[in-house]
Amino acid sequence: MYNEPKLSVVGAGPGDPELITVKAVNTLKAANVVLYDALINRELLDYAPQAEHIFVGKRNGSHHYSQDEINDLIVKYARERGHVVRLKGGDPFIFGRGSEEIDYARSKGLDTAVVSGVTSSIAVPANLGIPLTKRGISESFWVITGTTTQRKLSEDVRLAAQSTATVVILMGMGKLNEIVDIFTHFGKENTPVGIIQNGTTVNERSGFGNIKNIEKVVSDKKLSSPAIIVIGEVVNERTSLKAVLKNVIEEKQYINSPFVG
Repeated sequence: MYNEPKLSVVGAGPGDPELITVKAVNTLKAANVVLYDALINRELLDYAPQAEHIFVGKRNGSHHYSQDEINDLIVKYARERGHVVRLKGGDPFIFGRGSEEIDYARSKGLDTAVVSGVTSSIAVPANLGIPLTKRGISESFWVITGTTTQRKLSEDVRLAAQSTATVVILMGMGKLNEIVDIFTHFGKENTPVGIIQNGTTVNERSGFGNIKNIEKVVSDKKLSSPAIIVIGEVVNERTSLKAVLKNVIEEKQYINSPFVG
């Protein structure tokens, strides 16, 4: 076990415990302390039975620890115990403050490492058959935070609404009304929208519509955070995948039928 002061910032993936990388698992096995966030799947802590597990995330929208306090905990436990793993949902370098924690640890003389994770911005839509890009439909995509450090909607949403790109908004459910207003302003009322809550987990729920009716869909289905908002024509591609899967299942049932062959 690594006993010198060290921080490893590790991406836990989008929620499905099978969507963690082999490198992340091996890093957890070598941890002395794991500081973990609210959105990580608790099953992943089983990969570090030898380590102390400390929750530093959010509950009911309130911070359990401030970022400064988390930074201090990282240094404290690294100096006292050795290898600290900071386990963060998705990819730690996509709206995860992973780079801030790395910078702080380095400034205090700690060795550091980063293990990338499967980002929810791509994996969650893909899990429902939504490709963020597809030839003839979408040539690019934006991934935008719905809430900035000033607790405001990112100005980039206004820029993205004027493009033909797929738009993925994280942490944006509290700003959905503003998002709808912006896309409506630019004539995108009929643009498809998908909202996926607790993506890739057993508690996954989703709702689909377009800009002009998505707020009603959210209300009817009682969707809330944590959720990902996907805006663009690619949202309609999920029906194509469902059709493919249906054909595969039916073909498999046909082949396995006792009346065949």
